[in-house]
Amino acid sequence: MKVTILGSGAYGIALALMFNENKCDITLWEKFEEHAKQIRETRINDRVLPNVLIPKNIKIMSDLEESIKNSELIVIAIPAGFVDEVAAELAKYIKKGQHICIATKGIEQDTCLFIDDVVQKYIKTKNIAAISGPSFAVDIANHVPIGLTLATKNKKTAALIHQGLENKTLKLRDTDDLVGTEICGSIKNVIAIAAGMIDGMGLPESTQAMLITESLHDIKELIKALGGDGKTILSFAGFGDLLLTCTSTKSRNFSFGRLIGSGTSKDEIDNYINNTTIEGLYTLKSIHKLIKNKKVDIPIIDLIHDIVFYDKDPNEIKRFLIEKQ
Repeated sequence: MKVTILGSGAYGIALALMFNENKCDITLWEKFEEHAKQIRETRINDRVLPNVLIPKNIKIMSDLEESIKNSELIVIAIPAGFVDEVAAELAKYIKKGQHICIATKGIEQDTCLFIDDVVQKYIKTKNIAAISGPSFAVDIANHVPIGLTLATKNKKTAALIHQGLENKTLKLRDTDDLVGTEICGSIKNVIAIAAGMIDGMGLPESTQAMLITESLHDIKELIKALGGDGKTILSFAGFGDLLLTCTSTKSRNFSFGRLIGSGTSKDEIDNYINNTTIEGLYTLKSIHKLIKNKKVDIPIIDLIHDIVFYDKDPNEIKRFLIEKQ
């Protein structure tokens, strides 16, 4: 099976290694030829996965049309903010029988669209799925046991992704709830910022657990309000990803929140923002706007938004958790 992965970042490379386990013909697409050439020559993206070698049989290209030519499966693994631009270009070249797997998590800022909606804006297809779950790229690359949710209503798309991805260390659980899966994958990065704040304030795991539990209830209500299945909160994409992202220092969202909670100077925080991709920061603006537009009451999102963007005291989280109904 020929697979094209859009994005040469940590997650794209990690997924390429999984597809490679199953003897797929893999092309890794990188937008900028200079960077693509560097990775081709060194077989490493030392900026994101410095100790992970990319096998020589994995092709690395910057020509999008050529990259997806004859591919059965196209995997989108680029930051959420670039999906619109890439999807618009992809629409020029994609063929009717090709399938799309979304590995990007997030919500578009201006439109509040989820990633599959952004793609569908340009490419009208039923051959679309999303994967989501507790899976740091470095852990996938190191071949430790990983579980992901696979969300799609298309059986053929699901079969292709199972065929290409599942192996002795990666497991997929199916659902047809694309909406719920994308909500979980987006909002967990935002909650992780609050979890980092709690850690930065020196509060223990008991308070972390309280935040996670309260957040599960709120996310479940948001899923139902937007037409998804509330049970998705108990999936790899839901509780699994929330637990991982809210408790690990590998999470850039958690690390960002910890800087705020520990009282780090604004200059240091700005420097971290400028040099790090913090998906939760991008998503926070979108999810805050979305819940206002949909008139859904999620107070924890309002509070995180005010702390991050309006310098509200992070200690308000302690009061909020006690007083929350």
